[in-house]
Amino acid sequence: MAKRQPVPESNPLTESDQVFERAAETFKAMSAPMRLKIISALCHGEKNVSQLLAEIDTTQPNMSQHLNTLYQAGVLGKRREGVQIFYCITNERVVNLCRAVCIQIASENPAD
Repeated sequence: MAKRQPVPESNPLTESDQVFERAAETFKAMSAPMRLKIISALCHGEKNVSQLLAEIDTTQPNMSQHLNTLYQAGVLGKRREGVQIFYCITNERVVNLCRAVCIQIASENPAD
């Protein structure tokens, strides 16, 4: 008689699956050039939307949409001071990843 195989449970994610899922979510949050610019602008401290708009050429609605995406992904934190909302990086892993990739790309393709 053949040995009976155990019946798999309702297919919960394994620990390594969870790592890949979280990595994919991180990459998804960083998948837009505008979001990479925002992360770069916030590397040295928190800024409000006006300060970010002074550094990054985009519209206020577009900036707000990207800031919200990064906030929802857990990359950014925010705090209110009066009518101003200040954003800061809460996930240093993302900063390190962005920096490593951008440095590598810049070193492979130096500006003319």
